[in-house]
Amino acid sequence: MKLQILAKTLLTLCAMAAMSVASADVVVTKSGARLIGTVTKIDGTHVTLKTDYAGDISIKQNEVTSIDTEKPITVRLAGGTTMAGTITTTPQGQVAIAGTDGTITTSVDKVAMTWAPGDKDPAIDAGRRRWSYEAAIDITGKSGNSDQLGTAASMRATLSGPTDKLQFYTGYNRQETDDTTSSDQFKAGIDYANNFSGKYSWYVRTESGFDRVKDIELYNVSAAGFGYDFIKNAHQTLTGRTGVSYRYEGYETVAAEDVNSAGLDFGLLHTYKFSNGLMRNELSFVPAFDDFGNYRATHDSYFEMPITAGFWALRIGVSNDYTSQPSPGLEKMDTTYYTRLVLNWK
Repeated sequence: MKLQILAKTLLTLCAMAAMSVASADVVVTKSGARLIGTVTKIDGTHVTLKTDYAGDISIKQNEVTSIDTEKPITVRLAGGTTMAGTITTTPQGQVAIAGTDGTITTSVDKVAMTWAPGDKDPAIDAGRRRWSYEAAIDITGKSGNSDQLGTAASMRATLSGPTDKLQFYTGYNRQETDDTTSSDQFKAGIDYANNFSGKYSWYVRTESGFDRVKDIELYNVSAAGFGYDFIKNAHQTLTGRTGVSYRYEGYETVAAEDVNSAGLDFGLLHTYKFSNGLMRNELSFVPAFDDFGNYRATHDSYFEMPITAGFWALRIGVSNDYTSQPSPGLEKMDTTYYTRLVLNWK
């Protein structure tokens, strides 16, 4: 009796194991490895298999000889044909995709992309432009031997696509120490860049605002030119810009002469993504044609780290605004150190 019970138990376990294998996807490689799990993605270069024993496994597609899926999956072939169905491998080593409209037979290397039925083609979805937004604010204060109050706020809206980026931004910064205004700046601008060929791009930008501490009632810098990506990968970008510009600065008092001149435009944009943070550096240099000693240079560097999943972040940075020929009695350089709370959303 005990032997019969043991035999039934073994048969039941074997049947359960067989059912488990039968209900799973199977990928076989040229080396003979037989991998069991769930095929989650094929992208033309790799086959991704989700397993219970090793998590997600990425297998080079050119090393795969056989794919069998238990559930339907949407497949796009290299020629553009799209069909949803289960994948099986024929004795001849061909891949057969069986759907409601029939069966397509092809080879593993012709599978360009897969995704879950009902979802969008990842290639089409990746080619869409998307909006992203950020809002930042900081308020600082001090009382005692001296009274100080500082407020700064900024907003940015970015429309990004695979080959271009459009940005709208604005910011305001005001600082008061012992009832004396030490900073009163406003800016608003637009920046568009189009990556038209490999590492090469063209751009147009314009920025306007005022700086009442520097006696600037209104300024505008508009520029257009070309950019080059010295570094461009998933973690880091470094882009240089060179172009022509038009610069205007109108002063409130008659002590300083207004600037109204065409000139050059140089810029450097750098971004580095850490596993848990982001560093960004921006540098702009705009000299006038009629006097290269008359120029404006701006710089901003910050490190941003998330403080909640997905939305809130803390930004710590420093910015500089240098005017080579300021109004008489004023400093050329303004430096701001800041710590800001940033809200990011899409």
